[in-house]
Amino acid sequence: MSKYKYYFRKPRGEIVKDIFRLLAISGAVVVAASSPYFTVNLINALGKDKKSYNKRSASNAFYRLRKQGCLKIEHRNRQMYISLTEEGRRKAGIFQINNLRIQKQKRWDRKWRVVVFDISELTRIKRDGFRGFLKTLGFYPLQQSVWIQPYNCKDEIDLLRDFFGLSKKEVNLLVVETIEDGASLRQRFEV
Repeated sequence: MSKYKYYFRKPRGEIVKDIFRLLAISGAVVVAASSPYFTVNLINALGKDKKSYNKRSASNAFYRLRKQGCLKIEHRNRQMYISLTEEGRRKAGIFQINNLRIQKQKRWDRKWRVVVFDISELTRIKRDGFRGFLKTLGFYPLQQSVWIQPYNCKDEIDLLRDFFGLSKKEVNLLVVETIEDGASLRQRFEV
């Protein structure tokens, strides 16, 4: 075993994801505005494993996100408050798409969530991708473009709609109380 330690340096894309994750969870990061150690303080806020960040890459990622309009910076009382803009929240949501899960409720509210979509044949890749995510999230197909779920999933559907660039006309979420074949669906979802 070598006496030298080799540290894995995170690629730029991973640093951007970490910045988005930090700001999406915490809401904002506060850093001393006059500090010459701005990048070091930002890296400290990002995580425990500071050695995996290259100072220059982290600084470049931060300034690139700021230039793209993803970060809002406010100066108050000699402090710098860094938070996500609306565009930043949208991009942060895109990074969360692979970790998307629908939370099962302890007690079912006896309402069905029905996703109805009509996505053009010209964008077949979007349609197939959207359908694949519905399957992954535990939706059940009533018809080819009508999928059902017993649990609240509005935020997840909004995120998928944004990710695939679909409108509310193309993807619609309905909340209904009764379905003709409700007994077999309750059995299927064990509710």
